[in-house]
Amino acid sequence: MKLNYKRTFFIGLAFLSISAFWQMYDNIIPLILQGTFHLNETITGMIMAADNVLAVFLLPLLGSLSDKADTRFGRRTPFIVAGTALAVALMMLLPLADNLANLGLFVGSLLFLLIAMGLYRSPAVALMPDLTPKPLRSQANAIINLMGAIGGVYTLILISVLLKEDGKPDYTPVFLGVALIMVLAVVVLICTIREKKLAAEVRIEDGDAEPEDAISPADARTAEASGSASNVTASAAAGRTRLAPDVRRSLVMILLSIFLWFMAYNAVTTAFSRYARVVWGMAGGGFANCLMVATVAAIIGYIPIGVVSAKFGRKVCILGGLALMFVSFFAAIFFKEFHPAINIGFVLIGMGWASVSVNSLPMVVEMCRAGDVGKYTGLYYTFSMSAQILTPVLSGAFLQYVSYRTLFPYACVFTALAMVTMSMVHHGDNRPERKKTLLENFDVEN
Repeated sequence: MKLNYKRTFFIGLAFLSISAFWQMYDNIIPLILQGTFHLNETITGMIMAADNVLAVFLLPLLGSLSDKADTRFGRRTPFIVAGTALAVALMMLLPLADNLANLGLFVGSLLFLLIAMGLYRSPAVALMPDLTPKPLRSQANAIINLMGAIGGVYTLILISVLLKEDGKPDYTPVFLGVALIMVLAVVVLICTIREKKLAAEVRIEDGDAEPEDAISPADARTAEASGSASNVTASAAAGRTRLAPDVRRSLVMILLSIFLWFMAYNAVTTAFSRYARVVWGMAGGGFANCLMVATVAAIIGYIPIGVVSAKFGRKVCILGGLALMFVSFFAAIFFKEFHPAINIGFVLIGMGWASVSVNSLPMVVEMCRAGDVGKYTGLYYTFSMSAQILTPVLSGAFLQYVSYRTLFPYACVFTALAMVTMSMVHHGDNRPERKKTLLENFDVEN
């Protein structure tokens, strides 16, 4: 059985479009909120946290709705098409509202835009498991993640090239560029992928589960993503038991660690475009180059991280990644203006974050019975999303009421705390098997 790389590439176009959008959202929206509408840091942080608040409610709901859908085009495709069309239309209202300095139009359009993105985010991610035989999903997920990274880099290039340094920035070209890639990606997807036909073929290839062993599509996808799907039906038949006290303590500590490192990392990614302009005096879209360096470093880092994880274990890899991030955040404190050496720090941040993100969810899932994979995956996202809701507001308050220079010390504090709590994790550290191919090292969670 071999992976159909061409088909997987076309499936991955949906995730490429999503990643291109979120890269733009994280970097451009805060600049508009402050540069055009002169909102303070705290209010800006609250608005930037809105997507994560909506995600907590929308993603499970819409993912479940797409599970139950049955149309001539398949379960996921209608959500992807409708979500993309609505998102592109609403997205183009944002630069218009910016140029008109109309805050009501901007905030209203942004709210409905986030809902439109939520409409197809879960269905787009679920499309790959639906259309890929179980033994090949690890390789397929690697391609999906690579395409997501390409979408993010595409947006960063747009920002770097199209934003002018003089006068008030006109963000319209960047929005147009992102809208174009979103439309093209989904048009190619629907022209090349016949979801309903392919899904039927894959179900036949995988074989039908017995009724007593059947699991929900959501549990199946999360189990496959974490590499534990082979144990799901066995656990369901055996029943579920409570975790031992020592395992429960480790689970609490790693969930707390996840919360803490997202508090650090998301604060930097959300505020960096503003920090680079205010503190380092970077004009135009120059800040995007630093983020691009980090993204490319993360992509390159997946392969050595896979080797290190297989040899030394996940916990060591996570602690090493946090150490790289801490050193980089700490070093950034001492730069009073931009210097090319800063890019070295962003290389370390990218590789450190890749090391953390590759290994964290598998450690959480490792502690649970396979039949509870969906439940524990939900815990992972509850803690990570909670941090992403809180940290833009909290870090924004520090930026507003203390100083912009609190950003990297803030990140250092939460990274250090995450290292402390992570050191108290003593379970879930089974060393993953070394990947059979280099491509499988890119198989991380979306």
